[in-house]
Amino acid sequence: MPSSAALPSGVSMDALLEQLRTLSWGAADILRAYARAEQPPHGFPKALSVDDGGEGPVSAADLAVNQWLLDGLKGAFPNAGWTLLSEETAKEQLTEGQPLPAEWLWILDPLDGTKDFLQGTGEYAVHLALVKGKRPVLGVVLLPEADELWIGLVGESAWCEDRQGQRSPVRFSERHDLSDLILVASRSHRDNRLEQLIAALQLGGSKAVGSVGCKVATILRGETDLYVSLSGRSAPKDWDMAAPEAVLLAAGGRFTHADQAELLYNTGDVRQAGCLIASHGKAHAALTDRATRAMAEIDPGFAV
Repeated sequence: MPSSAALPSGVSMDALLEQLRTLSWGAADILRAYARAEQPPHGFPKALSVDDGGEGPVSAADLAVNQWLLDGLKGAFPNAGWTLLSEETAKEQLTEGQPLPAEWLWILDPLDGTKDFLQGTGEYAVHLALVKGKRPVLGVVLLPEADELWIGLVGESAWCEDRQGQRSPVRFSERHDLSDLILVASRSHRDNRLEQLIAALQLGGSKAVGSVGCKVATILRGETDLYVSLSGRSAPKDWDMAAPEAVLLAAGGRFTHADQAELLYNTGDVRQAGCLIASHGKAHAALTDRATRAMAEIDPGFAV
């Protein structure tokens, strides 16, 4: 698909999207093999159990997909001038308080939703986001078990592809009254403050789903309308949010803090802390206003 989106010198959007498709479906094959305790493709070793001296299927899958993505991007675009950062390489690459010196930065999550991967729910994802400055310009969210590849070019369009390249459009719901909106929420990352906030929003219902990529996909399909992340002892990281945000923004949705401030990446702090709200955009201002007022009562002084 021709695109007017700016990219590093020498990189065409057509060539980049074709490579992202190859890398994404290859990652899907690797993850599905590890999830089923089968021999993975592309020469990666079969997972060993901890008892056999290995680190289990999650670590094996994480490391294999991480290598697959990094090698693929480096090999296809050796002179692109961008920097590659993944969840698996962050400890070696990052220094607290110091952004990476990169105008163009890939932020990758080889396996988002490790608990769901282990539990066999199928609600895990792979995230690839290209960030310029501190904001995403392109995002890919792969759902291996659903055979869905969500692609978003910020400022242009977003769509879903299957393995055959057949495209499906984004289908936001028509719900716009807060009392009708459906929330997609985590099964595990919930505390009393989040429960209070959800009650204060007075929504129409909720659905529990695994990884952030899978959650945002339910919004893109029109099954739900919003997702709320509320930091507690820990916070989601850049690689959790960048790709889902890019696809949602490209589709015309919103993903902001409760005070409507933008999410920023590569700031020197990879934590995406605060009260973050992703939505189809049709009631975003009302949602953020109600959430901000609710948090002032639930947790006075909390930086939304």
